[in-house]
Amino acid sequence: MTGAEIEAFNADWLAAWTAKDVPRLTAFYAEDCIYKDPQTAGGLTGRVALSAYLTGLFGATPPMTYTPEETWKIANGFCGRWYCDIAGGGRMRGFDLVILKGREIALNEVYVHQLPE
Repeated sequence: MTGAEIEAFNADWLAAWTAKDVPRLTAFYAEDCIYKDPQTAGGLTGRVALSAYLTGLFGATPPMTYTPEETWKIANGFCGRWYCDIAGGGRMRGFDLVILKGREIALNEVYVHQLPE
């Protein structure tokens, strides 16, 4: 993917996170993807496991708006930095490592931290 394609992919992907649209979001991921975030440090494997995790996560969290900040093309993927504004208060800054298999996410490692209000 070109830099512009990566930016568009990242923006669409983060929009699916904002919408909490599990089917749309998991369509970005390869069937055998690996996903890691602070709650799943051991990782999840596969789109089915990711879908179940996201369904529970989205049901337990308030609305969140993800805004892309910057992306960097790397071999086989990209890194992306973003902000997340949480309804009711709170803001996070995050960073994704994304390894692609074609146009699907094969590996996604998510790093986040809370920002002071």
